[in-house]
Amino acid sequence: MATAAVAAAGWRRAGVAGAAIGVIAAGAAAGVAVERLTVGRGMRKKARLALDASGPYGSLRGQPGRAVADDGTELYYEVDETEPDCGSGRAGGSGTGSPAGRGPRRRRLFGSKDPAPLTVVFSHGYCLGQDSWHFQRAALRGLVRTVHWDQRSHGRSERGRAQAEGVPVGIDQLGRDLKAVLDAAAPEGPLVLVGHSMGGMTMMALADRYPELVRDRVAAVAFVGTSSGKLGEVNFGLPVAGVNAVRRVLPGVLKALGSQAELVERGRRATADLFAGLIKRYSFGSRDVDPAVARFAERLIESTPIDVVAEFYPAFTEHDKSGALPAFRGLPVLILAGDKDLVTPSSHSEAIADELPEAELVIVPDAGHLVMLEHPETVTDRLADLLVRIGAVPAGAR
Repeated sequence: MATAAVAAAGWRRAGVAGAAIGVIAAGAAAGVAVERLTVGRGMRKKARLALDASGPYGSLRGQPGRAVADDGTELYYEVDETEPDCGSGRAGGSGTGSPAGRGPRRRRLFGSKDPAPLTVVFSHGYCLGQDSWHFQRAALRGLVRTVHWDQRSHGRSERGRAQAEGVPVGIDQLGRDLKAVLDAAAPEGPLVLVGHSMGGMTMMALADRYPELVRDRVAAVAFVGTSSGKLGEVNFGLPVAGVNAVRRVLPGVLKALGSQAELVERGRRATADLFAGLIKRYSFGSRDVDPAVARFAERLIESTPIDVVAEFYPAFTEHDKSGALPAFRGLPVLILAGDKDLVTPSSHSEAIADELPEAELVIVPDAGHLVMLEHPETVTDRLADLLVRIGAVPAGAR
């Protein structure tokens, strides 16, 4: 009996540790949809199931495809094509002057080819997936060609093959992965790169490795809640003593948790209420978050195995791509962050803006790390303004 009690205590500690580490390491996902329901765990579980059934978030699907990374990992992506009457989808087009709000009529000479359309490529953050762009995808659907992809070991993409063989994952690898997706899903035509958190870092790694691609094909860039480096100095809103302690033990704890993934996953499920309440702090900055949206974000991070969380974490402390930012100079650039982001603080967006002084810097009030879910209208409007500015969508499109 004593042995069973010790095992159970260890199991509970693993669950709590898994939840806490997931919050601090991932910093991306979730709120508690039912925090005010205090009548019991069963009622809270029923409420979560009801929100899962009623919320349409993450239900948008496009034409599927797979790219192959340089280590053989299959990367899943989806393409949303434009509708015929929604504009030219080409950077530099006027997007005006056509009747009934339609895009300009396209003329084609016999035997000639239309130029490749502009493609907006969305890269998601750590412990999320392509569905984290749900609101922006819904707003742009049919207006402009878009590509949404799942980073390696996330969403529907394959677990990183190099990582299965013991090779640490790094941001440079993610940049090469993005290049593979571009080669498969948008091999020609102008590009707009949009990245949240780790997705923004992936874009920086792409520019670092392939500056000629940025020079020749990228028409505009949007960085959302991301950083070019010095993430090891982020305190996650913790007191100095607390964050120093976390930094000392975190690598070892993550390694241990990753080696006991099945046990930790059971612990995460058993401590779902605690998990949701803790990570809400690191996802949202305002109190009035739609419970269905908060539950959707919670599901996103729940789908990321703890060993993937552990696998990716060291890459962020080593991330430094400030030297790649000049590759984006001269382009229309949007830099957006929440003023209450505890994971990639707005000061990191300001540092990116210092390197790109012509960029538009937007700090969103009462917004946390998942600003594109918490304040979707603000993010979508700013992104739409960027696309209108380069002629990718008509100015009057809604």
